[in-house]
Amino acid sequence: MIKYLGSKRLLLPCIESIVAALPTVGSVCDLFAGTTRVGQALKRMGLHVISNDTAAYSQAFGRCYIEADADRIDLSEVQEILDGLASLPPRAGYFTETFCVRSRFFQPDNGERIDAIRAGIEDMALDEPLRSIVLTSLIEAADRVDSTVGLQMAYLKEWAPRSHNPLGLRVPELLPGTGQVFREDANQLVRRLPAVDLLYLDPPYNQHSYFSNYHIWETLVRNDEPEVYGKACKRIDCRTTKSRYNSRRECFKALADVVRNAQARYILVSFSDEGFVASEDLEALLGERGEVVRFDIPHKRYVGAQIGIYNPNGERVGEVSHLENTEHLFLVGEGVGELARGWESRKADMRVEQLELGF
Repeated sequence: MIKYLGSKRLLLPCIESIVAALPTVGSVCDLFAGTTRVGQALKRMGLHVISNDTAAYSQAFGRCYIEADADRIDLSEVQEILDGLASLPPRAGYFTETFCVRSRFFQPDNGERIDAIRAGIEDMALDEPLRSIVLTSLIEAADRVDSTVGLQMAYLKEWAPRSHNPLGLRVPELLPGTGQVFREDANQLVRRLPAVDLLYLDPPYNQHSYFSNYHIWETLVRNDEPEVYGKACKRIDCRTTKSRYNSRRECFKALADVVRNAQARYILVSFSDEGFVASEDLEALLGERGEVVRFDIPHKRYVGAQIGIYNPNGERVGEVSHLENTEHLFLVGEGVGELARGWESRKADMRVEQLELGF
């Protein structure tokens, strides 16, 4: 799985334990899916997962990991396709020029491999889900040789050691079972989704846009060669593609709209204390739907915060305000208070690596 700010990797044991304790949950919708990490975990639990996000790269991940059924995919065919793509002669195209020459996210030789493979995928005109499986393999391969701290807002001054490794395609670890994938505005989709047992919400929570933070993956999937700007060579539409959830004024209203229109027995919300919505306000909103249980989970901030603040010359010019924040998990639904009391006796089974659970 790719490096991703906001990834719930460390919270997954807690999320899985909460969901496992809920009675008769068979279907779940992840309305802001990102890399689909949470959706994958829930699919492994045998749930029917609906995955949604506005990003093209998230749709590719969803079709690969959520929609595709591992029992129906010929992995030898996938490997044959990847081997053929890997054998293509390197070619310097848009990706190399933009992300290896004009900026330094990747070594040029890997950029040329990416250019060749992406063109090869287009030439093959693969049907779904094969196309998204192969695109996912390419994104994950590129992520393993990038030169960032996990965000595509900037690249490292000195090449990351992993950037010198040759790009290598691997067959993604597909999951048995099927799901559904959408690429729509969450507030519009929630109005017409069928009822689900659980709605999982992990919306953007502050001014930082995932569209801008991962613009390279968006361009790689779309293959549209957009005009770019700035040292990070961001897509020009990063200037205009904004989410209501990235606005302090609009965030709470947008989230309230989703909560009030959701057809779900339970809602599980992940939200950071760095977000625009105060935890007390969010808890009150969820309380409109029933009993609410809240879990507070402290953890370290992203790698860039640990490193500090640097100017364009690579000189350290300041320190970040804090190195730890708190992730809030809110669960709302009938009987969740009683379930929470049962969880108290099972904390040892819900430990998260390097975290002390605050409930």
